[in-house]
Amino acid sequence: MKTKLLLCFALVILSCKTSFKNNETGMITTQQIAKGNLHGSGEEGISKQNLVITNAKDWQALIMQMNRVNTVSEQFTETDINFSDYDIIAVFSDVKGSGGYRIDLEVHNTSEHTVVKVKQKSPEGIATSVITQPYCIVKIPKTTLPVIFE
Repeated sequence: MKTKLLLCFALVILSCKTSFKNNETGMITTQQIAKGNLHGSGEEGISKQNLVITNAKDWQALIMQMNRVNTVSEQFTETDINFSDYDIIAVFSDVKGSGGYRIDLEVHNTSEHTVVKVKQKSPEGIATSVITQPYCIVKIPKTTLPVIFE
């Protein structure tokens, strides 16, 4: 009798469905295009901003603006992006009065968004006294999800 009761109980438990929504679906592999500092004392005219670039026209406009004072695009790992397959995430900090600042990005998808986690890093120890503007640019696989920055 105990065996039958235990078997019935096990069947009831196993037949119950547990449903939950998993919001985290995984990290996205990014490819770094550029990371560094603009050294034009803000003369590039780029304000603190987070950009999602989905076409070549906007990408070329950003490159031209970044190159306004110094030709920083020479250090990019690539400038010819296939926008059928990829989007660009570009994050610019505000102009800083010293060096040593940097930006790190982590990108992951949830069921509803592509989330870009922006980590602003401050200098450790003594920093150079030069005016800088940190930036980070990465390439991610094309997404149809809305991109949010944290």
